[in-house]
Amino acid sequence: MQNQTYVTRRTAATSFVRNRNTVRHTKRSLGSISQIVIVSMLTLVFGLIYVAEGTKATSFDYEISTVESEITEMNAKKDDLAVEKARLNSVATASASTVAASMEDATVTGYATE
Repeated sequence: MQNQTYVTRRTAATSFVRNRNTVRHTKRSLGSISQIVIVSMLTLVFGLIYVAEGTKATSFDYEISTVESEITEMNAKKDDLAVEKARLNSVATASASTVAASMEDATVTGYATE
């Protein structure tokens, strides 16, 4: 008996094998212009988000400054009212004291002449 070796004739890169495609497809990729457009759109979107967040912070700062100015005005009014209260209390206590009750009313006796 002779030794028999099996040699295939089809040794090319694309051989006909069961359950395998013989067509090779090339991968499609985006072109350079498409890539530039996509990157610029992403940059634009992130820029708009950044600007929107910045304006939110500015509007909050404006609201805070408005509230702080109202607080300052009300503190000034409170101080004025505290002074007025002290003035009215001092007049009321002075008129109710026994020393003030024993005093005579002031009258003009005359003017100095030269």
